[in-house]
Amino acid sequence: MTLAEKLASERRARLAAERLLEHKQRELFAANEKLAVHARSLSNQIVEQRLVVRSALSEAETLKGQNSRYLSDLDRAHTAAVMAERRLWDSVETIRDGFAVFDTSLCLVAANRAYLAVFDGHPEVCPGITYEAILRLCHERNLVETEGAELDEWVGTMMSRWDQDPIEPRVVRFFNGQYVKLIDRRARDGDMVTLALNITESIKREAALREAQVRAEAANRAKSAFLANMTHEIRTPMNGVVGMAELLADTNLTEEQRLYAETIKNSGEALLVIINDVLDYSKIEADKLVLHPVPFDLERSLHEVMMLLQPSAQDKNIQLLIDYDVFMPTRFVADPGRIRQVMTNLVGNAVKFTDQGQVLIRVVGFQDEPGLQQLHITVEDTGIGIAPEHREHIFGEFNQVEDQANRKFEGTGLGLAITKRLIQQMGGTIWVESEPGQGACFGLQLTLPIAEDDARDLTPPITFRRALVADPQLTNRSILGRQLETFGLQVTLCRSAAEALHAIATNPPYDVILTDSDLPDLDGLAFAAQLRCAGHQLPIVMYSANPIAFSDDPRVQDDLNALLQKPILRRDLYRKLQMLSAQAPAMAAPPATPMPAPALRAMRVLAAEDNRTNQLVFRKMVKDLDIELEFANNGREAVDLYQTFQPDMIFMDISMPEMDGREAARAIRRLELASKDHVPIIALTAHAMNGDATDILTAGIDDYLTKPLRRAAITERIAALCPPIARPVMEPAPVNEAAE
Repeated sequence: MTLAEKLASERRARLAAERLLEHKQRELFAANEKLAVHARSLSNQIVEQRLVVRSALSEAETLKGQNSRYLSDLDRAHTAAVMAERRLWDSVETIRDGFAVFDTSLCLVAANRAYLAVFDGHPEVCPGITYEAILRLCHERNLVETEGAELDEWVGTMMSRWDQDPIEPRVVRFFNGQYVKLIDRRARDGDMVTLALNITESIKREAALREAQVRAEAANRAKSAFLANMTHEIRTPMNGVVGMAELLADTNLTEEQRLYAETIKNSGEALLVIINDVLDYSKIEADKLVLHPVPFDLERSLHEVMMLLQPSAQDKNIQLLIDYDVFMPTRFVADPGRIRQVMTNLVGNAVKFTDQGQVLIRVVGFQDEPGLQQLHITVEDTGIGIAPEHREHIFGEFNQVEDQANRKFEGTGLGLAITKRLIQQMGGTIWVESEPGQGACFGLQLTLPIAEDDARDLTPPITFRRALVADPQLTNRSILGRQLETFGLQVTLCRSAAEALHAIATNPPYDVILTDSDLPDLDGLAFAAQLRCAGHQLPIVMYSANPIAFSDDPRVQDDLNALLQKPILRRDLYRKLQMLSAQAPAMAAPPATPMPAPALRAMRVLAAEDNRTNQLVFRKMVKDLDIELEFANNGREAVDLYQTFQPDMIFMDISMPEMDGREAARAIRRLELASKDHVPIIALTAHAMNGDATDILTAGIDDYLTKPLRRAAITERIAALCPPIARPVMEPAPVNEAAE
C-alpha cells in the first residue's frame, strides 16, 4: 500500500471518526436535552408534590380542628336532646292525664305515671307489653266497665278502633269511678300515641247541668202555669168590667157619664193588651210559641186590621189605606192570627205616632217558585218619624224611643219585639226606614205557600165598561183606579164632586160611579142626590170608614145602590160590581109568587158559665136578639140541660166547678152518638197560654172565644149558627143594596 493510499485510508478513517464523533455528540446533546427536560419535569413534580403535601398537611390540620368541633357539637346536641327528652317526660309526668306511645307492632314503648297508675299492682304493664294484652287485663281484672260485653267482643271492638281513620274518641269508666276519654292518633312513622283525658269533673258538671235544666224546665212550667192561671183570674173579672162598660155606654147617659163608661172600657182593653204582650213574650222566650198555618185570605185580614183600628184613626182624622197588588193572589197558608197580630202592632204604632195624614199598607210580591209567593208588605205613615240611632233600638224588648217627640206615647215596649220574633219564626225579615219628622216605613218580607189559583170568581162577568171615581185622597183614588182597571173597566179619577159632575156632563156615559162619603165640596150623599136630581140612573156606590153612621139616613136607600166599608176589600168590590152589572135584567124579571113561610121558633142557646157577673154581662149582650137563653152554672148542669133544653148551640166556659167545660163537651159528644145531631159548642175561655187552643178543640169543641167577650163577636156567632127551623135572631135589614 502506498503512502498515498495509507494517507487516503487514514483520511477516510479520520473523517469516519469525526462523523461518528459528531453523531455521538449530537446524540449526547439530544440525551442532555431529554435529561434536562426530564430534570425540569421532575423538579416541577417535586415542587407540586411539596405543595400537595403542604396542602394535605394544612387540610389535615383543618379537618382535625373541624372533627374536634363536630365532636364537641355532637356532644352538646346529645346533651341538649337528653335534657329535652327529660324535660318532655318531666312535663308529661306532671299532667293528670295519661300518655302512652305504642310502636308499629302495638307494643308499649313508654307511658307516664298517670297512665300506669290505674294498673298499680300489675307489674306486667310496662314497656314491651302489647296493647291487646293491656285490654285483656282490663277486662279480666274488671278494671273498666265493659257494659256486659264478652272478653273477645270487647277486645275486638277496642282493637278495631285503631283501624279507623280518623280514630273516634271513646269514653270508658274505670273501677274507681273515674271517666277517661281515650284520644288516639297515629304518627307518621306508624307509632300510636294515646292520650287518656280524665273527664270525671266534666261528667259531673254535665250531670249537674242536666239536673239544673230539669229544675229550670220545671220552674218554667210552673211559671207558664202561673201565667195561665193569672190570666184566667184577671180575664174573668175583666170580662165583667169591659162587658158592663160596653153595655153601659149603649144606655142613655149624659156626656160626662158616657166619658166615664168609655174610659173604664178603654182602660180595661188597654190592660188586656198589656197582658197579651207579656204572655206572648213569655211564650216566645220559652220557645213555646207554635204557629198554626192554615189557608186564609191575606187581603181580608188586612182589612179586618184596618177596621179594628178605624175608630182610633177617625178620632185623629187619619186616613187608613190599603194598596194590595191587584195581580197577586189573596189566599195563602200561614197562621192568620199571628199575621193579624203583626199587622195590628205595625198599623197600631203607625196610628199612635201619626197626628195627621195617612197610614198606608202596601202589598207587592212575586212568585218565588211554583206554589210560593214572596211577599213584601210595608206600613207607611206620615207621623213623627224615627231618628237613625233609634231604628234598631225599637225592636228590643221593653225598648221605647225616649225623646221630646214621643214622650207622650205610652206602651209596654214589647209590641215591636214580639213582631220581630214572630216574623223571624215565620222565616221572614223585618226592617224600618224613617227620618225624623218625615214619617216611618216598616217593611217585612215573607215567603208563603199560595192557597188559591185565582183571586176572583169570574162568573158572572162584570159587564160595566166605564167607571168614575170621586175621592179627595190621591193614594186611595189611585188604588181604587188600578183595582177597577184590572176588572176590565176604563176609569176616570176625580178629586171633588164638582170635577166629577163636569166629567159626567162632558164625557160619554159612565156605567157606574164610586164616591167617597167625604168629598171636599159635597158629601157623598149630597153628590148622589144631585146626580139623581139631574136624571142620572146609573149605579152609585159610596164607601165610608164609618158606614154605620149612614144607616138611618133615608138618602142611602133613595140615592145609593151600595154602601161599602173603607178600606174596600177587592173581593167585595168585585162581587158588588158583578151583582150591580147583572141587576137590570134581574129586576126586569117578574116577581115570583112568595111561598107561605113555615112557622119558626126562637133559636135555643145554652150558656154554661159559673160566674154570676159574667152571666149578667152575657144576658145583657144578647138581650136584643130573638133567642131563648138558658144558663148552666157548671159543666154537669150543662150536660143535663143539653138533654132537656135541646139547644141549637152552646157557649161553654172552660173553668167551672164539678165538671169543667172540656169534660162537659166530651160528655155531650158521647150523647150525640145516639142522636147523630151535632150541636155547635163555642168555648168561652180566659186562658191564653200556648197549647190551650189545641187542648180545647181536641175536647170536641168547635171554636172558642177569649174573654173578655165582645158583643159583636157573640152576636155574630149566634147569627151564623142559627138553624133554618129557627127565626132570624136579628130583625132583617130593609132589602136594598146599601144594606149589604
